[in-house]
Amino acid sequence: MKDKINWRNTLFLTLTPLSALILIPIYFYFYDWSWWLLTFFVVGFVVSNMLVTCGYHRYFAHRTYDAHPIVEWLYVIFGAGSFQGSVVEWSADHRIHHREVDTEKDPYNIKRGFWYAHIGWLFIARPIENPEKHVPDLWKKPILRWQHNYYPWVATAVGFIFPLIAGYAIGIGWGGLLFGGILRIVFSQQSTFFINSLCHSLGNQPYGDHNSARDSVIMAVLTFGEGYHNYHHQFQSDYRNGVRWYQWDPTKWWIRSLSYVGLAERLKQVSALEIQRAQISFQEKKLLAKGLAHDHVQNMRRQLEAAQNRVKQLRDDYETRKADARQQLKKELALAKAEFKLARRQWQLSCRRLATV
Repeated sequence: MKDKINWRNTLFLTLTPLSALILIPIYFYFYDWSWWLLTFFVVGFVVSNMLVTCGYHRYFAHRTYDAHPIVEWLYVIFGAGSFQGSVVEWSADHRIHHREVDTEKDPYNIKRGFWYAHIGWLFIARPIENPEKHVPDLWKKPILRWQHNYYPWVATAVGFIFPLIAGYAIGIGWGGLLFGGILRIVFSQQSTFFINSLCHSLGNQPYGDHNSARDSVIMAVLTFGEGYHNYHHQFQSDYRNGVRWYQWDPTKWWIRSLSYVGLAERLKQVSALEIQRAQISFQEKKLLAKGLAHDHVQNMRRQLEAAQNRVKQLRDDYETRKADARQQLKKELALAKAEFKLARRQWQLSCRRLATV
């Protein structure tokens, strides 16, 4: 049976880039270059993508933190201007993707090809029957039902009309609509779509290979932290994607900043111990696949986990002890950390040796 075409999506996703290509030369024929054009585009792109990552994705789809109603309204109203669907539709698709990743039920199944996962799935008339059934917690919110029912009007007002009015207000005329509306939407959509395609095709898998999700630093920069996709599929309840201090994840920083000023709370995050255990389990699998003796691998893992647990236990004890009893524990903790570092170094050396084989 042939797939039917979703003409609404097909026309929008085709005409917006085509309009940008045609209208930009026409605009510059009548108007001079202005730095306001670039500023309008960049600011619009950053805000649009951040509203999708902070709001649609980590807040609504995964419920990784609680947000103040003011923040929630901003996500719902201005997030609509990204033209990626209502929160209910977007979240339903995304939760199904996580539940059915790499299967025929996955809305953007990478096994059907790069193009299909990137944008082709949007050209197909495959509406989810009663999307609210997949997100009953979200459907309970009146604001999300309102956005879902009036989405085309909200998206048009925020995505097109607002940039047009703002453009005339700052002196760039309909350049506001062109650069802050049409061109911004094209780039915002394509960068988000790359998570479904590139981050399931290229990159590394430090936490597991039970699905196609991969980490990509380049995509993390382009999508404000979403590129650490292998981690996200392993620990989707974590409000962070980039868990290391040096990893580029502005979305994580924004959410944390909201918590500092009382606009977000109950930020969920996976413990460092659980993350390390996931890495060790996956590395063990690769070591055994490379032919290292099972007993040797098991012995190294036991030593590593014992040292790891010892550090955790001493840290917990240290927090509960009185000041006069902490001195001895401090010495024990330093020794336990040294033992853990040694065990981890031996483990990592084994991984590196076999990686070169």
